[in-house]
Amino acid sequence: MAANSRLTIATHALTWLALAHRRGQEVLTSDQVAASVNTNPVIIRRSLGDLRRAGLVEVRHGAGAGWSLARAPEEITLLQVYDAVGGEQPFGLHHTEPNLECPVGRGIRPALTQTYGRVEQAIRRELADTSIADMLRETVTN
Repeated sequence: MAANSRLTIATHALTWLALAHRRGQEVLTSDQVAASVNTNPVIIRRSLGDLRRAGLVEVRHGAGAGWSLARAPEEITLLQVYDAVGGEQPFGLHHTEPNLECPVGRGIRPALTQTYGRVEQAIRRELADTSIADMLRETVTN
């Protein structure tokens, strides 16, 4: 089962934009962000497009083109990032209906739905309490 890395890529990109701004570089190109993430610039542009639609980054065209944060890193939470990149539920249920003649098959979906709902709420609370500034502080010590 593959994990979805969209939140990780978007958080990495935003943290790199925050560091660049702190160092006096107002914008970064998608190539510069992609070099840090070590991925294709197309993937970065797709992610930054999601973040732009959510109002978390801005794009500058023409001379000095590139991407920058739309607000202070302290004002961008990982929950906003998660929602911007289409955060999915962390766990899925069966792809097909379990055997309803079986006592476990009959009750497992409702039981898991409740448990998974509580897990997702805990994840959302933690993401809401963590900002891009927090990520920058935990990532870079200079």
